[in-house]
Amino acid sequence: MPLVIPEEIPAFALLKQNAFIMGCDRAKSQDIRPLEVLIINLMPTKIQTENQILSLLANSPLQVNITLLSTTSYVGKNTPKSHLDRFYVNFESILDKKFDGAIVTGAPIEHLEFESVKYWGELSEIMNFLKTHCTSTLYLCWGAMAALYHFHKIQKTALDSKLFGIFEHFWVEQDLILNGLDEIVKIPHSRHSGINEEQVRKNKNLKILLEGKESGITAIKDTKDFFILGHPEYSKETLDLEYKRDLDKGLEIAKPQNYYNANQEPVFSWRSSASVLFSNWLNFAVYQDTPFILQ
Repeated sequence: MPLVIPEEIPAFALLKQNAFIMGCDRAKSQDIRPLEVLIINLMPTKIQTENQILSLLANSPLQVNITLLSTTSYVGKNTPKSHLDRFYVNFESILDKKFDGAIVTGAPIEHLEFESVKYWGELSEIMNFLKTHCTSTLYLCWGAMAALYHFHKIQKTALDSKLFGIFEHFWVEQDLILNGLDEIVKIPHSRHSGINEEQVRKNKNLKILLEGKESGITAIKDTKDFFILGHPEYSKETLDLEYKRDLDKGLEIAKPQNYYNANQEPVFSWRSSASVLFSNWLNFAVYQDTPFILQ
């Protein structure tokens, strides 16, 4: 079954060539209860992030309705206001709704203490809302660090150097979200921070799913939510664009590891793993556990 998104959103034209998607008008004519998934997009490049996440959700056989949410306590300048006004909602407008699933993205604000983030108060309210109004939430990169801190008091730690590239991870414990993945799972990382892994290992409410020799603990689960410290949603060119952007700014930045081939071209080596992760989350953590009637 298809992902249901407005035909006017930029991702529609991109996805209709290689994914099963459907416009809202056509979806209304089908007698089926679609999944309701909320995406809290904290990235400054919102359209790019939409395209990445929606392309992965579109691989599912389930019909999925998407609601995009942005913070009102801080509005970035990298996305046209017309796009935000047309496709995004604010938190107050969904307080009486429930969702089958939610995704919270990362944000390039790792250098800040959580309480110093301009929208931390609003995000804290959103995360509390998701615990009671959503079947399962998938937190990505900084979003995962923020949720681990908010719910489990896991501290963020500074890395000696930026973790930047494609890294291998191995299974630590079995879980349905890993079903169908190889024993070595490649995930992109682009971050200056990590988490206090000792605190994670001591927390009986947290289950470590994936860990890497270079990237450390990367995928974690609690009773209903998942925390992935990398960026499985990244497209083929994302790390290359980040690298060239930092070079243009005159920043000291090493090339992303395990990413370029001999011709210095990006190699898309994590796409299948990302597709499996997102499909498994949607199927096993959301669809299988959500009630038929959301109340």
